[in-house]
Amino acid sequence: MNGNTFRMPARRLAVVAAATALAAGPAALAGAASAHATGDHGRASATVLRTGLDVSLLNKTVNVPLAVTLNEVQAPQSAEKTALTARLDGVDGGKPFSVLRADVAEAKATATAGKSEGTTTLARARLHVPGLPLLSVIEVQEVTSTATCEAGKKPVADANLLGPVTVLGKKVTLTTGGTTDVKVPGVGEVRLDLSKEETTSRTAAATALELKVSVNPGDLNVAEVEGTVTLAKATCESPAAPADEAGQPPVKADEPPAGQDAGQEADPADPAAEPAAKPAGDVRAQGARTEADLAETGGSSSTPYVAAGAAALVLAGGGALVLARRRRG
Repeated sequence: MNGNTFRMPARRLAVVAAATALAAGPAALAGAASAHATGDHGRASATVLRTGLDVSLLNKTVNVPLAVTLNEVQAPQSAEKTALTARLDGVDGGKPFSVLRADVAEAKATATAGKSEGTTTLARARLHVPGLPLLSVIEVQEVTSTATCEAGKKPVADANLLGPVTVLGKKVTLTTGGTTDVKVPGVGEVRLDLSKEETTSRTAAATALELKVSVNPGDLNVAEVEGTVTLAKATCESPAAPADEAGQPPVKADEPPAGQDAGQEADPADPAAEPAAKPAGDVRAQGARTEADLAETGGSSSTPYVAAGAAALVLAGGGALVLARRRRG
């Protein structure tokens, strides 16, 4: 009875220890993989239209704000709506009026661990403000904007205006990247900024058109409309670049090593006189190890778990052997 009593626990101990060791390695490896898989996604946004206008009424001493947006999205979303109407108390008896009508008004924003991008498209569009129901503030054939931010690359902003532009009933020629003023006696003034593009090391913003509006309609109980209008704006922010892709800045060939003055000849016996940089095809970040390095040494990221499993198996076998000897004795 005693022999059977010790024999079964010894076998079970060996089996349980082996199973635990084999299961622990993959489980720990899976945990390490999931930790590396999490990344910092970028950000992106896109807006077809945004207004920030103050409307002064004839029979009141107050200003009524008109702040509306069309197709304003943030990653990862998209939207398309071709008309926008609004209501303002005191304007045309509170009836809805058209702010924007277009054949195409599309906004998209996407963001992943490798790339974020915002895009807008506006085609055959007419913009109106309160008090000017029949006269468009601006008419455009097509405007687009794109902001693209890729991990490890310089962000790109691009804004375009295609086709003719009409402002307050007058056809105008806009200056690329500059400001255009349009004045209509008895109606008002519109200042346009075309294709505003801004980039930093990690962000980009593109605006196809930005208008500064100042009109005095004198109709539908509206005395004056002032403010800004933004058409087709896109923004993005780059995802964080992987740490193993970050390299050190290149060393110029004609730049002396640290501690050596320019023009001073290098001493062949001095270790510091060795070349400061390897050829361009073999430049690596200091302290970084690639998969190729691991393959050359016969190791990999799972090596510690395999070693731990082997050690557990050896210990389990030794314990079983000791118990078996006690049984025989």
